[in-house]
Order: sequence, then structure tokens, then C-alpha cells
Amino acid sequence: MKILFATGNADKMREIREILGGSGIEAVSLKEAGVSLEVEENGATFEENAIIKAQACMELTGEIALADDSGLEVDAMDKEPGVHSARYMGRDTSYHIKNKSIIERLEGKTGEERSARFVCAIAAAFPDGRILTTRGTMEGQIGYEERGENGFGYDPIFYLPEYGCYSAELSPEKKNELSHRGKALRAMRDKLLAEWEKR
Repeated sequence: MKILFATGNADKMREIREILGGSGIEAVSLKEAGVSLEVEENGATFEENAIIKAQACMELTGEIALADDSGLEVDAMDKEPGVHSARYMGRDTSYHIKNKSIIERLEGKTGEERSARFVCAIAAAFPDGRILTTRGTMEGQIGYEERGENGFGYDPIFYLPEYGCYSAELSPEKKNELSHRGKALRAMRDKLLAEWEKR
């Protein structure tokens, strides 16, 4: 089963392929499919943004399309940056600067006061108009510094107390097992395979 995934992010596509490995579902990026798509992500929730992207991609290609929207919610910052995670402080601002800003905003807070989570919503848009969605979360805390080389985005400041390490310090296999995207994608994989069996 070949599925078009509405992203141009190479790091994200690598994770998606690792998680879908052996399922019989082959994920193809927009770039690989030769598809150019610019969509305004103006939804109020992660699910709404994922649906907007998946539907636009499906309408453009006529094929089943998947899209995700994910981000970081920091409780002490009223769940910012949330759906604006990629655009927080400007889309072209480096994550090193974004991460430093979040750490500075939590100065003086400790332990549970630094609670945060990664959220990922995935939507599948079908040519017959049906939409499927799934959601995954990974709970943790904002750390006091950037650590680790195995992640991207906000991974280097996301601390996992029960594992005693940062998200960017996890092995790729462990990260896929625990991550918000891994959970949402495995749930979507199961829904897609169930749809396939109905055919």
C-alpha cells in the first residue's frame, strides 16, 4: 500500500518509514512524488491542521493522503507554542534560539512546574471524502539545557523523568517506541490496514 505523506521534512519522513517498517505501507513524501503543495495551517487544533493538509493533498492528487501536525505544549506557558510550534518566534528562527527562549521563560520553575508534552495528530483523507484521525502524546518536562544529538526541533530540551534522559538522547528505536508521532502513526497504521482488509 503506497500512501502519500504531506510533508517535505526529511527527518520526519525517516521517522515515519522506521515506524511503518514491515507493515506493508510505503510512505512517499511530496518531494518524492513530485507534488508541490502550499497550505495555510490555520486550524485551532493539531487535528484541524492535519486534516487541512491531508485534504489538500488528496484533492490535488486524487490519492489517499496522510498528514500530521505536531508540536510542544508547555503547561506553564499556557500550552504554548502548541499549534504554532513550527512558527514560534518565526519559521526561520533556529530551534537553538527557540529552545533557549523556552528555558529562559521557565526560569525559577522546577520539577512538575516544568511539565510539557509533545502532541501529534495524524489525518488520513480518502478520495470518497472520509477522514480518519489519530493522536499520540509523550509526557515530560522542559529541561535546563539542550542535550543529545538524536533528535531535532524541541527534542534537545524535552526531558523524560522516568528514563532520566532527554528525548534527543534516546536511540532512534526507543524514540519511535515512546514518541507522540510513533504512537499516532502506529494507531493510524492499524486503521489503514483495517480499511484495506474491507476492500
